Amino acid sequence: MANDLPDFNKARKRKNSSSIIRKIFDLDDSIKTLGLNKYFYIRTYGCQGNIRDSEIIKGILLKMGYKETKEMEKCDILILNTCAVRENAEKKVFGEIGFLKKLTKKKDFIFGICGCMPQEESTVKKIIQNTPYINIVFGTHNIYELPYIIQEYLNTKKQVIKVYSIEGNVIEDLPSFRESSIKAFVNITYGCDKFCSYCIVPFTRGKLRSRDKDDILNEIKELVNKGYQEVTLLGQNVNSYGNDKEDGYKFVDLLKDVCETKIKRIFFTTSNPWNFDKKIIELYKKYDNLMPFFHLPIQSGSESVLERMNRKMKIEDYINLIKYIRKNVNDCVISTDIIVGFCNESDEEFNQTLALYKKIKYDNAYTFIFSRKEGTVAYSMPDSISFEAKDKRLATLNSIVRKYSKFNNEKYLNKTLDVLVEGKSKTNSEMWTGYSSQWKVVNFSGKCKVGEIVKVKITSCQRFSLTGEKVN
Repeated sequence: MANDLPDFNKARKRKNSSSIIRKIFDLDDSIKTLGLNKYFYIRTYGCQGNIRDSEIIKGILLKMGYKETKEMEKCDILILNTCAVRENAEKKVFGEIGFLKKLTKKKDFIFGICGCMPQEESTVKKIIQNTPYINIVFGTHNIYELPYIIQEYLNTKKQVIKVYSIEGNVIEDLPSFRESSIKAFVNITYGCDKFCSYCIVPFTRGKLRSRDKDDILNEIKELVNKGYQEVTLLGQNVNSYGNDKEDGYKFVDLLKDVCETKIKRIFFTTSNPWNFDKKIIELYKKYDNLMPFFHLPIQSGSESVLERMNRKMKIEDYINLIKYIRKNVNDCVISTDIIVGFCNESDEEFNQTLALYKKIKYDNAYTFIFSRKEGTVAYSMPDSISFEAKDKRLATLNSIVRKYSKFNNEKYLNKTLDVLVEGKSKTNSEMWTGYSSQWKVVNFSGKCKVGEIVKVKITSCQRFSLTGEKVN
């Protein structure tokens, strides 16, 4: 098995239709015992999609006989599942790679990197040139090959790199070990065809591929039978579901069918606001298991910046969409993503973002300084703004984010919310913690057990969480 390296020129191609591949995971007997009496440790960076990938990687390693350890120093195989969206995230990973080199002195130790970073040509070149002690490298398209990648390394003791620059398929029937027994992430799409000028995801994750509706619904029904209370439907743009198919079955149709599975709570993320179907909102009037949380990334409040970003959204249309949601969905929560300091962003353009934020009064926002990503259109766009200026803008924006987070949380004071109990608070063992229907973190007192949905009266509020007591 020769090394396969990423190639952005190949990744740009979007010609062939993707396939759904089933029952590809069938381990040889020699593979099933490779991990006996050995331990694995996985560190996950980035989005919910990466978390879901790590659950599949864990399932695969468990099938190979490995056991999980929470102590990194004890592991025999260490895998970093990485994110490539932000430059700082990559710097952090490479910093940790250097720190973790000491673990490689252990006999037959395997150090692996996977996820979005290896899908970048520049990252793999750095690994080959600077970190030969990384033993295995695989990408987002071939997680299912992990057992044979491990086997090749153990047989040859030579670095194995398997990263494919392909449009991508949908691989079903892979083993999985879920992090929670009460709430689950469920992929409905992979990849993206939007090609925002700053975004690396269409290259690292491939083209848009929608899972078959029956595979999704059967997965959720199985979760219901196992006692799960909540699912979050995942996709780079969930409302693009079905756009790559010809059967006319779209996200609104899938969402209706998911509601019919009787799972208690349904979230979905991320929704691209420029093709958000208002028919989705009509479902909220019929189904009470749809949770009133909407993540609608705008990235900038300036239409001139959005044009440079290749984001096809008019600010007035975006405002009207949020007005429509708030009018038709009771007690809804709106969050967003915002990038500051995009290529040559002027003071006026940045002030337009601040003005939009104050107008919408978001519950929360994920805010970032623009990161140049090699391979994207924005990588070669002119940008004369200093990092110091961008950092100052981020601080200004974040002060407004904190203000409106607290402002919105104060609306829940003395109100009663439904909260899914996830466990004891990490900071106070006498308190429970969980998420409300509005995706608000709630810490509370009272008698309950993990997996229950309980009513909690809110007694105080913080910027990013609520505190209360269970109502009997």
